[in-house]
Amino acid sequence: MMIEQMPRPNWEPVPRPGTVGVTGRVMLNRAGIAVAHLRFSPDATIDEHSAPIEIDVICIGGEGFVSVGNETSRFRAGERVVWPAGVNHRLWTQGTNMETLMIERHGL
Repeated sequence: MMIEQMPRPNWEPVPRPGTVGVTGRVMLNRAGIAVAHLRFSPDATIDEHSAPIEIDVICIGGEGFVSVGNETSRFRAGERVVWPAGVNHRLWTQGTNMETLMIERHGL
């Protein structure tokens, strides 16, 4: 049996420029997969950007908004959205809290 510490177990502000009111921790980063847990305070945002890989985003608490390309939608606990590789995407809240899991698969 091997028990390991999470890569970044402590809540820290997300270091991405243009991100406001979002803290996160990295729960797993191995064998081509990374899982991050993010907390959004009221009126928080991750700026619009794209990524070179597909990302699954799961809302595990609260609610906010998500955009993918030119589409925008409410995003609530229990829902999942896929951010396709190379497509602009964004997450934010307006007066609510939200928690998400981000699942990235590298090199698969």
